[in-house]
Amino acid sequence: MRLRIIDAFTDRPFAGNPAGVVLLDAFPEDARLQLIAAEVNLSETAFAHPLPPGGEADWALRWFTPRCEVDLCGHATLATAHALTADGRARADGAPLRFATRSGVLTAAPNGGGHTLDLPTAPLTEEELPAGLAEALGTVPLSVHDTGPHCGDLLLELPGEKAVRELAPDHRGLVRHSRRGVVVTARADDPAAGYDFVSRGFFPRVGIDEDPVTGSAHTALAPFWSARLGRDRLTGLQGGARTGIVRTELRGDRTLLTGDAVTVFDGAILA
Repeated sequence: MRLRIIDAFTDRPFAGNPAGVVLLDAFPEDARLQLIAAEVNLSETAFAHPLPPGGEADWALRWFTPRCEVDLCGHATLATAHALTADGRARADGAPLRFATRSGVLTAAPNGGGHTLDLPTAPLTEEELPAGLAEALGTVPLSVHDTGPHCGDLLLELPGEKAVRELAPDHRGLVRHSRRGVVVTARADDPAAGYDFVSRGFFPRVGIDEDPVTGSAHTALAPFWSARLGRDRLTGLQGGARTGIVRTELRGDRTLLTGDAVTVFDGAILA
């Protein structure tokens, strides 16, 4: 069984967000997929197999953290599209790859050296800060938004880049006082820096203390910052020690995410 590790949302190795990618003829039992994801031990491992021609999707795609299956993962979708293109298995007519997932049919269109993902926009609902979350974060956010069922995160705005970069949350506290995860964000300090906003994502509830670059989170970050900055096309920088760039375009109930990817490992699972 071939396994690749692909760094997503970056054009250089050892940056962005690494994902495992396994292309199959058919899915084995769920327990085996979970064991493989736990062994790979990255934030997500993607598993895909081809579907019969003529349907609404070309590939079935699933994502597993080391602990559980998740409904949506942007960076592992980008990594899967990269792997298929590298193998010459992209669509011959240049049309987007179509993936059947728990979040519906998602597409990945070739875009220069990378791909553009078409994902559902997260519905944002402002709400009160849950009790205990400020203590777990070590700071009080400017605003709190729920990001809906596909993401299942809380989106918190902080006062500036420094607050985002220096955040050192209590991960056990986040498990007790958050949902799937917590995404913190702030407007870029310097408009000339090449990005419009910064973010970090913490998901200890699903076994990921910090995710370097979270594609699905940008389906919430895009509408959040579009409403504040007055533009539908924005660029986000995500990460702490390891960062990546996500280019976003808000199109109503869909969000386009564009990024590059680099294969850093290509081997085999022997067991």
